[in-house]
Amino acid sequence: QLQASGGGLVQAGGSLRLSCAASGFALDDYAIGWVRQAPGKGREGVSCISSTDTSIYYANSVKGRFTISNENAKNSVSLQMNRLKPEDTTVYYCAAGAYGSNPNRYYYWGQGTQVTVSS
Repeated sequence: QLQASGGGLVQAGGSLRLSCAASGFALDDYAIGWVRQAPGKGREGVSCISSTDTSIYYANSVKGRFTISNENAKNSVSLQMNRLKPEDTTVYYCAAGAYGSNPNRYYYWGQGTQVTVSS
């Protein structure tokens, strides 16, 4: 089971830190990703970290602003989101599966956490 947390309301330019905690399995057995889906749009792979921490993917829309990291001791993965923009507003999901930008390659999904960025 995956549990996402850390969403909230923030002003444009602000920061949030999302966390994805696992129970029942070790996160480092899988690549872990963050996926978002705005209303009326398809799912977007925002970021992904490989099981060995050697590969990291960021969507162009968040590159330079978001940082994903593996907190092995806590069996969790975090997503530090800086310089947030109103267009970052949506529900964010964490997922576990195969490494990459394609959300369809994840096997396990957590519930979403809402991020709202006001202008």
